[in-house]
Amino acid sequence: MSLRQIAAVAVLALASFTSAATDDDKKGVQKPAEQAVQGSDTVAGCFSSLADMTLLTTDNFNSQGYCAPRCRNKGKPVGATYLKACYCGTKLPNSQSLLNDTKCNEPCPGYDPEACGGLNAYTVYNTGVQVNVAEADPDPKTSTTSAATSTTSTSQTSATNTPTTPAESQTPSDDDSGSKTSVVGIAVGVVVGVIAAAAIGGGAFFYLRKKRNSELEEEHRRNAAVNAFISGGKPPRSSGGVSIADSRMDPVMNRRMSDGSIADNQDYSRRILRVTNA
Repeated sequence: MSLRQIAAVAVLALASFTSAATDDDKKGVQKPAEQAVQGSDTVAGCFSSLADMTLLTTDNFNSQGYCAPRCRNKGKPVGATYLKACYCGTKLPNSQSLLNDTKCNEPCPGYDPEACGGLNAYTVYNTGVQVNVAEADPDPKTSTTSAATSTTSTSQTSATNTPTTPAESQTPSDDDSGSKTSVVGIAVGVVVGVIAAAAIGGGAFFYLRKKRNSELEEEHRRNAAVNAFISGGKPPRSSGGVSIADSRMDPVMNRRMSDGSIADNQDYSRRILRVTNA
């Protein structure tokens, strides 16, 4: 080997050592997702959900190399780490909860260059029990929010794209018909009430007027009778046909003689033949 080749190999070795040393200096780095391998644990990604996984143990030396083999020994195809906690399960978290790798940035207690989760995040592994692992159902909160957003968008799109025909826009609703019927009924009731009140008022007016006329007519008859009695004439007959004339007020007998007067104890209705000396 020539001196030049030896120098080149030395430079490459130094570069590799420097790169390895630099990588070891970084702490809490999440590995990218890897292809699953039968019998060996690989990183599946950084997730915000643990799906159906349960806590297996907590340990001060927790890491991928500590947690994933223990889940594999339990026959669990999925494992996850969060600081000192090790979880195992049968399903991978749903892809809707997959996060960016930078969200998992907490150094593992047993090997700090690796990440063991992060803030509301978990580092998930395929333990190698089986290559193809089913996903858990979507998180109810996430699916509900997505469904609500989809429904709102669909409703807005339908409202925007569906034209309203003139016939539909001008067709009165049942509420409008009911309101118009109520208004008509109220108007008819008011008119009938006014007519009835007017009829009652008119009847009362004519009754009082007739009664007043009768009273004035009766009063007129009484006054006429009194005046006739005072003046010596015959009073008018009343409606009952009863005469109030006094028989002593006969006009013939009113002519008194010059030497006599009317005595109250005499009956002047009869004419008396008087004999005088001529």
